Amino acid sequence: MRRYLRLVVLCLACGFCSLLYAFSQLAVSVEEGAGGGGAYLHTLVKLLSTVAFGVTFLPATRYSMKTQPVEKMHLAVVACGERLEETMTMLKSAIIFSIKPLQFHIFAEDQLHDSFKERLILKEVDSLLYVDTDILFLRPVDDIWSLLKKFNSTQIAAMAPEHEEPRIGWYNRFARHPYYGKTGVNSGVMLMNMTRMRRKYFKNDMTTVRLQWGDILMPLLKKYKLNITWGDQDLLNIMFFHNPESLFVFPCHWNYRPDHCIYGSNCLEAEEGGISILHGNRGVYHDEKQPAFRAVYEALRNCSFEDDDVRSLLEPLELELQKTVHTYCGKIYRVFIKQLAKSIRERYDRPGEER
Repeated sequence: MRRYLRLVVLCLACGFCSLLYAFSQLAVSVEEGAGGGGAYLHTLVKLLSTVAFGVTFLPATRYSMKTQPVEKMHLAVVACGERLEETMTMLKSAIIFSIKPLQFHIFAEDQLHDSFKERLILKEVDSLLYVDTDILFLRPVDDIWSLLKKFNSTQIAAMAPEHEEPRIGWYNRFARHPYYGKTGVNSGVMLMNMTRMRRKYFKNDMTTVRLQWGDILMPLLKKYKLNITWGDQDLLNIMFFHNPESLFVFPCHWNYRPDHCIYGSNCLEAEEGGISILHGNRGVYHDEKQPAFRAVYEALRNCSFEDDDVRSLLEPLELELQKTVHTYCGKIYRVFIKQLAKSIRERYDRPGEER
């Protein structure tokens, strides 16, 4: 039970612990590992050690070699259980399309140490984008990062609604705890101003005294542990129910999930401009229930970082998506490639000096 509580708290902190902490241990485990898992881990460590130190991972021709400092974007993920390959694919999708340097903060289950409690909110990081491992970026991370500039003076974080259609909403029909707005919010993609979050004192239903982030999580979990179903997401909903002024809500195309199409299309923004971030929750990347989601995942998983490979991604993917039209999501398969096609065109089809 103690280990479970730690995991929930750390997941709530959105993976705010750098993988650099564990490089020495990971290097040993790579040598001792057997089969494909060891190879994947070796690739992951090599990739992240390069990016984390601010060294450009992508070919230099994709970046302007200017001398002035470039803003670094921070991306966090919690990789629990058998999530290595899924995490690798998510990281690849982030790297392929993004423009500014990326630093990843990855929390893995093996590193559940007491010393992390003091680093739940990274003191050196001003802003952070947390994503689940089953996320795929179909456009540059830079674009969602730019939403930080749209925060008003009271907002500390941004998420998408859990549902667009209340008739199929989970929270408004089944929740046994407070939740944000009409249908709750989904924590699979969460953009945060960490500086404001560290300073914020949160209203709550446990005491008349406002509490800071690090002081509110465990008491909140203890109060609602028998009533929560979706872990960290439920606790975040409770927190922002009491502090609605602190949340910026972004449109559904930034966190597009099966619920947006399995009962008929209900994400208008995705219909108009395409999907920006694909969220394959419920394991849909790995079964046959939603073949449109799996097709996108497999296309990116098998794609390399070579320019020609990325350019040639679209045509075979569209052919695979056309095979899914017997499903509700497949009927609107163009939403899966509309933004992706634009990202490839803008990122890879321009002359090298313009990239």
